[in-house]
Amino acid sequence: MANPSNKEFTHLNKSGQPAMVDVSDKNITLRVAVAESRIFLPEEVRSQFTGQDIQTRKGGVFQTAIIAGIMAAKKTPELIPLCHTLLLDGVDVNIALESEEAVIRCTVKTTGKTGVEMEALTGATVAALTVYDMCKAFTHDMVIRETKLISKTGGKADYAR
Repeated sequence: MANPSNKEFTHLNKSGQPAMVDVSDKNITLRVAVAESRIFLPEEVRSQFTGQDIQTRKGGVFQTAIIAGIMAAKKTPELIPLCHTLLLDGVDVNIALESEEAVIRCTVKTTGKTGVEMEALTGATVAALTVYDMCKAFTHDMVIRETKLISKTGGKADYAR
C-alpha cells in the first residue's frame, strides 16, 4: 500500500532495517519537550494525603516519583533502543493532585541536534509508575490513564497540543 502522506519511518534504513537516525547534519539548538501522565487515584489513596503529598515508610510519594522521573529521563537511551544519548541541560518534574488524578508534567531541555520528546515521555511515565508502586498497598485500582506529549520546540518542527 502506498504512503499517501509521503512520510517515512525515521528509524529504518534504506533496507528497512532498524537504524539510529543520523543527526550529524542537524543544527545545534535549544530543544524543550513537555510530557504529561495522568494517574487515577481512588479515594482510598487520596484520603492518605496530608498537604501536598502522601508520606510513607519509603518517603513522600510525589517526592520519590519526581526523583524517579528525573532519573528515568536521564536513562532513556538505555530503555528505548534507538534514542540518542543526550546531555540533558535540565529535567523538571511536577506533580499535582487534580480532582481524582495525579497529573505529572515532565519538562526536559537540551542544547543539541535532536529533540527530547522521548526523555520527557519516559520521565512522566516512570513517575506515574512510581506513584502506583508506592500506593499499591492501599489498592490496585489505580489507573495510569494517559501519557502524551504536550509540546516540543527547537527542532525542524515545533509541536503544541
